[in-house]
Amino acid sequence: MRFILFCIAAFVLPFSSSPAQPLAPRTVAENVASLIEDNFFDETRAGTIAAEIRSASASGSWDGISEPLLLASALTEVIAPHDGHFRVTWSRPEGDTGGGAAGRRLYGFDDRIVRSGYGFRQTGILPGNIGYIDMVFFAHFDFDNPDGPAWASANAALALVSATDAVIIDLRDNGGGSPAMVGYLISAFTPPDAPIYNIFHSRSGTESEAPGVFHPAPRLDVPLYILTSARTASAAEALAYTLQAAGRATVVGEASAGGANPGTTFDAGNGFEVFISTGSPINAITGTNWEGSGVVPDIAVPSEEALRRGQLAALNAIAENGDPAFRLDREWARSALEPVPDIDQDLSTFVGDYGRAAITLDETGLLLRQGRRPVRRLVPVAPGLFRRAADPLQRYRILSDETGMVTALEILRSDGAVSRLRRD
Repeated sequence: MRFILFCIAAFVLPFSSSPAQPLAPRTVAENVASLIEDNFFDETRAGTIAAEIRSASASGSWDGISEPLLLASALTEVIAPHDGHFRVTWSRPEGDTGGGAAGRRLYGFDDRIVRSGYGFRQTGILPGNIGYIDMVFFAHFDFDNPDGPAWASANAALALVSATDAVIIDLRDNGGGSPAMVGYLISAFTPPDAPIYNIFHSRSGTESEAPGVFHPAPRLDVPLYILTSARTASAAEALAYTLQAAGRATVVGEASAGGANPGTTFDAGNGFEVFISTGSPINAITGTNWEGSGVVPDIAVPSEEALRRGQLAALNAIAENGDPAFRLDREWARSALEPVPDIDQDLSTFVGDYGRAAITLDETGLLLRQGRRPVRRLVPVAPGLFRRAADPLQRYRILSDETGMVTALEILRSDGAVSRLRRD
């Protein structure tokens, strides 16, 4: 038994997906009730939920609905309170050419995976040598296929941040995915075979979320931060919850969605599908899970502030034990995350030509121009001191003589390099 996906899956059972017939809400409701009764991980609760659906259907609750999308929403409203993953959806069955484009899928889920970098939307290095991995979902892969693109993508992302002083994993826009990816990413930051993984409980038994293959070079001491929002759900929550419970990661942002129980999608006939949780995780450390409550952040901030706060926390952490050679990297990166200071200075006095460079002024502030190179916007740091807006590790200092006359422009880098351009 293996859970393929938390939120994003397709598993077809025998109900027909023939071209659409006239909508029969009671038939759809019975199909949904039967599927839940047969497949929901908690057999007792499954019967209760199915009975609630059948009772509402028998009373005619949905008889007046003629639009399948509205019926899907109405059924979801009834079952969603019982489990964070329950939902009914509808898409136009293959072969149904009526009704225009509404509900017709133009390409499949596999295409979405490929076109989204197997979930790795962005990977890079933030100022101060902080690794950043932005994931929008967790693609599934088979541990028996080491050349699979999803696994290769995970290894590539981890390799890119392998020399950073801290790592941020951004899950604010991640709705879930595969437990295989969850387990593998956890193993990249924890000891092999650590007793920290969730155990899935289902009608057919139990199964660990531990990966089939552990990451070969886990980073056990690198400061690790995970960003969450109310959109963070399911498998994304599993990663945050497990690493937080293990004391291995600091969670920054908002409480997550609160959908713990993995499952898959079942065909309810005539274009309708229902996602049913077929298992429930129990964390090896906490003895429970995040269903309903979500993952509670260690640093609670609005989701739009989470990246900045995560960067600040990371820079503070690495400042304590970081290499002194990179002190300015950390300090300048941190300064750029603070509000821009309100400095009373006449910017027009800095305008002029400085050898191969020129400083101009517009409504946004000072601009540095160097021939055909892209124009650089300068952000004030202190009187006569500015940073490059797009790169806080480069600064510009305006030098003046004892009379206040501007004489030169210094270009400073965080590695200590300095160059000086005399004002023409």
